[in-house]
Amino acid sequence: MTLLIGYSPHKDDLGVIELACQFARSDAQKVHALTVVPQGWATAVAGDTDRDFQEWAAAEGEASATEALRYLATQPDVESAADWVSGRSVPQALLDQIERVDASMIVVGSGENGPRGYVTVTSKTDRLLHSSSVPIAIAPRGYHAGPSARVVRVTVGFRDDDATWTLLSRTADICRRTGANLRLVTFALRHKSMVTSSVSGAEDLVFAQWRRQAQAGQAEAVDYLRSQGFTDDTLETVVAEGRSWGGAMDTMEWGRGDVLVVGSSSTHKLAQVFLGSSAAKILRNSTVPVVVVP
Repeated sequence: MTLLIGYSPHKDDLGVIELACQFARSDAQKVHALTVVPQGWATAVAGDTDRDFQEWAAAEGEASATEALRYLATQPDVESAADWVSGRSVPQALLDQIERVDASMIVVGSGENGPRGYVTVTSKTDRLLHSSSVPIAIAPRGYHAGPSARVVRVTVGFRDDDATWTLLSRTADICRRTGANLRLVTFALRHKSMVTSSVSGAEDLVFAQWRRQAQAGQAEAVDYLRSQGFTDDTLETVVAEGRSWGGAMDTMEWGRGDVLVVGSSSTHKLAQVFLGSSAAKILRNSTVPVVVVP
C-alpha cells in the first residue's frame, strides 16, 4: 500500500512530506508524491498559445517532481516515488490516482494563511474531505517530525456509537501492528450558559450524568482493547472538558509522535469522508496531525 502525498511546489512547508514518511516508516508503506498542474482546454488544432501553456505546465510538473524526490531523498529508509499529472481540479486529480498507486491514505498539508503549528483546512482539502473513499491525513502548518520519526501514540475521538466502535477497532489493529500506544478521548463541552444560567444546578446534574455515561463507554472499550492484547501501559482514556473545542483540546497533553484520529459524520449517507461539525472544530484546534477516516 502507498501513502499518496498532495505535493505543491509553491508551498514553503515540507510538513506534508515529513508526515507521510513518518506514517510510512511506522507501518512499512511506500510514499508517492503527486503534483497536479493546470490542464489546458482541448482544441481541435492547438495554437501557439495552447502549446506554450502545455509546455509550461509540463515543465512545472517535471520540476516539482524533481524537487519532491530531492526532499524525499533525505528520508532514505522510506521507499518513495514522485510524478505529476495535469487536471482541472487538484482534489479530483488526486482522487483519480488512488487506484493507480494503490493508495491507502491521502496526505496533505495545511493552508499557508492559518496559524503556524495548527491544522488549517483549505478549500482543496475540504473538497477531499467531502469526496474521498480513503482516509485523509492533514499535517499542521510547519510540521516537523524528524528524519527517523515514527508514530508513538494514536488518540481516537470516541463517542461510544457504532461508527466510533468501528473506527476504534480499525485503529487498534494499526496500533498493534505498529507498536503505537492508544488513547481514547471523549470531548465534553460545558457551554457558558451551563455556568451562568439560573438553572445551572440542574444542568450540572445532567452534565455529571453524561460524564458517567462517557466514562462507562470508555470502560467498556478498555475491556475490549485488553481482550485484544493491549495493556495498561499502552492504553489510556480521557474525558476532555472545556467551554469550547479549543479549551477541551488544550486540557490534553500532546507530544512528538502523537496523531489524532477522528471519524467522519455518522449521519452522512455517502460511504465517503464527510466532516460533521464536531470533527471540523476538532481539526481547527489540533496542534498534531489529524487523520479523518470514512
